[in-house]
Amino acid sequence: MFPIRDHNPSRTTPYVVYALLAVNVIVFLAQTMAPEFPTRWALIPARFAPETYITHQFMHGGPLHLAGNMLFLWIFGDNLEDRMGRLPFLGFYLASGVAAGLAQASGAPTSTIPMVGASGAIAGVMGGYLLLFPKAKVDVLLILLIFFRVFAIPAWIVLGIWFALQVGSGTMTPVDQGGVAYWAHAGGFVAGIVLTVPLFLRLGGPAFWSRTHGRPPHAPVEYRRSPIPSAGKRK
Repeated sequence: MFPIRDHNPSRTTPYVVYALLAVNVIVFLAQTMAPEFPTRWALIPARFAPETYITHQFMHGGPLHLAGNMLFLWIFGDNLEDRMGRLPFLGFYLASGVAAGLAQASGAPTSTIPMVGASGAIAGVMGGYLLLFPKAKVDVLLILLIFFRVFAIPAWIVLGIWFALQVGSGTMTPVDQGGVAYWAHAGGFVAGIVLTVPLFLRLGGPAFWSRTHGRPPHAPVEYRRSPIPSAGKRK
């Protein structure tokens, strides 16, 4: 089950999201041309380098890692930028990434394994999205062997399942082991919720949910779905 888009249009052009997408791609290209780049700018818990709590957010372990993170940023980021404003959203994004790095590093402070990726910051975006738009519809692609179909599911289910998977996987994976930084994802998600609370309260708190019923306060986008053709002869 993989999110591919939401039905929550932004009222403004998400320039900060566009800039973050561009910077992440540019930094990834720089990584491929300078092998020493990750060693210097990745987050290594055992090394005292506070700046890497920011710089690691713009680095990735491979093209699929980059593509997945950028897709999630594209789906959920524009609505938070719209609600928060451009500079507050940028600060929120970076702060979520720092919190994610601290969450992962606190579990293995002597680890020398480099940590890279925008996942923690984007997890913060997902947490903020959950607080503001819990019933916004998110299209997810379900793939079971040769069967695939797109379903529209409320955001609270999609993001709740995602968060539960991070916590569950994190409890079963040693923190000082390489691979996916599950606690960075979980920590960023929680940080995103907490950092969005002031905005949520300014909007009215529970009264905001009562007015919007947890949905975007504007008409959702409706996508046309073409039926998937049955298997047959190919020309």
